[in-house]
Amino acid sequence: MDPNLRFWRTEGQSFFQRFLLWVDVLDPLLLLKSSDEIRRTRLLLQNSGKTLSEPIQNDQTKQAFLLSLSSVHPDTGKIIPVLFRPPAFLPISLPLVITSSLQHRAKQTFFSQFVFHMYTTGFALLNGNGTAKAEEYSLQQKQIFCGLGAITYAACIGALPLVFMNRYTSKSSLTQLVIKKLLPAPLFGLMSAFTVVVVRSPEFENGIEVMDSNGKVVGVSQKAGEKAVKETASSRAVLFGTTLFLPAVLMYFVERAKFAKTPHALASVRMFVVTSVLAGMLPVSLSMFPQCGVIKRADLEPEILSSTEETELFYNRGI
Repeated sequence: MDPNLRFWRTEGQSFFQRFLLWVDVLDPLLLLKSSDEIRRTRLLLQNSGKTLSEPIQNDQTKQAFLLSLSSVHPDTGKIIPVLFRPPAFLPISLPLVITSSLQHRAKQTFFSQFVFHMYTTGFALLNGNGTAKAEEYSLQQKQIFCGLGAITYAACIGALPLVFMNRYTSKSSLTQLVIKKLLPAPLFGLMSAFTVVVVRSPEFENGIEVMDSNGKVVGVSQKAGEKAVKETASSRAVLFGTTLFLPAVLMYFVERAKFAKTPHALASVRMFVVTSVLAGMLPVSLSMFPQCGVIKRADLEPEILSSTEETELFYNRGI
């Protein structure tokens, strides 16, 4: 089992443990580490022979694991491109979320959401489970083509309410309330989950590797792949749905109370609220499910049941 997964299995058993770990892993300063330093850290962890049967007490060892968790894919052992590492997710996605949430014109909304979904889909692709295999076609090519289709579809759905309002209905206050305040959050969350499901579809179509408690691969399971994708998509929907919903509610009361008296002040307050919600919800959403996923033996395919007697098997859930 990869050192990253062993670490998550030991140190991330509860939601609170995972939350505290993600707060550390998402530190943008980890992006400043060089590739050589990351490789040395990985080599140190791989050669240490630690079983991680007990929580880590050594701070230096924990820092080494944090660098590995933030930079290296647990299935392939390769260094993740810097823009798609977990610590880069908040700094890059924040301005994209802010521009995507501005409901002004359909074309602007389509473009901003296209760019947003392009980044988050690429993030899901590069941080998903890397053990899915396919023989009849290039797996990466299929994911790229399906991802582009999903990105375009998600951006169209995001802009569709504005098109509908501008062309087919009167711009009444009720219509604007529904289109600009109520619809964006659920649509944004659902489309974020949709792109994850599409780009990671090979995981539940072809299956992912499942391991026993010793890290030995015992088989490839479509059910484990389905569980991994479903959990990741759910967390992404919660993250971005909440990020748009809570600021909309809070800004409604700010406007009613006339707390910000000028448009500039109102925009500043809105940016602060969106930033705060996204920064808080990111580690919360990532902590919803274990990173080293667990699936019951009884829930697996018959061919895997005959390969092991262990009651629980493990897999990489992906991000």
